[in-house]
Amino acid sequence: MALISRKKQIYQISSGLRRYLVKYAREVDIPIHYHELLRYTNSIALYDSKDQDTLWETVFYDQSDREEIHLNVKKIYALLKAGGDMSVMNHLYVDRIDLCIYGNTQPFRVRIVNRINDNFDYFYIKNADASRVYGLELEDLLSPNRISYLVHRDTLIEEHIAGIPGDKFMRQLNDDPNLNPIRLAKEFVKFNERCFVRLLGDMHSSNFVVDVTPDFEETHYRIRAIDFDQQSYEGKKSIYLPQYFKENNILIELGMKYITPESMRQYQREERALIATRFKSSHKEIEDVLRAMEHDHIAPFYNVEQLREELSKHYKNPDFLECKNMAEILRLSLEQIMR
Repeated sequence: MALISRKKQIYQISSGLRRYLVKYAREVDIPIHYHELLRYTNSIALYDSKDQDTLWETVFYDQSDREEIHLNVKKIYALLKAGGDMSVMNHLYVDRIDLCIYGNTQPFRVRIVNRINDNFDYFYIKNADASRVYGLELEDLLSPNRISYLVHRDTLIEEHIAGIPGDKFMRQLNDDPNLNPIRLAKEFVKFNERCFVRLLGDMHSSNFVVDVTPDFEETHYRIRAIDFDQQSYEGKKSIYLPQYFKENNILIELGMKYITPESMRQYQREERALIATRFKSSHKEIEDVLRAMEHDHIAPFYNVEQLREELSKHYKNPDFLECKNMAEILRLSLEQIMR
């Protein structure tokens, strides 16, 4: 069973990471920042459709502040979704701003609605954490998923990643008449491998969503991470393997029931081959990310020592023992797939 050893530290964005963000147009001037949203005057608990407390609170602002705040968050949405084309704001309004009251970062979630057709979307405004930014960028470069995010100073803007929350998906699994257990188990194996190779930790069921796509014959699944602040941070190898979290036991049991060891190894090889292809196609960007990370401090050194020792044993590769920081460990982990 995987256990997080202690509360995750928050790391400021370094000058090297800032240069990377500017170079690849992730650093964008935005009209409102995280701390300005803290000026709310009241809040109420937010309940879901079954009257369960979501642990989010809807916040309210004084009339004098609300109009300006709503205008500015619409501008952020235009930057995030339309490359800064402000004309998209004409038919949008801010339906709700929620604050997450648990966890380290306490993000704000903005619900934007198109008044023409009532279609809605979300995005998040958070305190920028270097670990999370590295995680988002590596997800964009190395996974099958594209990620849209922006940074300005100490504020991070993230798009909403659509899907069924992992814990909710597993609770409803037995009631799904279209369940394809083999495809689902295969996707979990591939997700497990992606997280391990790129050292994304803490992927228990609350930190990923399941994107379900019905096809004319079968149902397809894609598991997507939604929380990236445990990128290359923990020292325990098991933290980077979703298979070791008890919250994921239902998916693990499906794999044990429907997938043979030979099939599992094949799926792992397939995923590593896909990561290798993405590594080659985005080599310049990945090299720039790793260079920024190598000059950054994103984990305590005792975590670096523990992880390099565990990965050295796992891969039977003593080169890991020479790694001086998390970036060097990650670089060597990625090089394993190129061999």
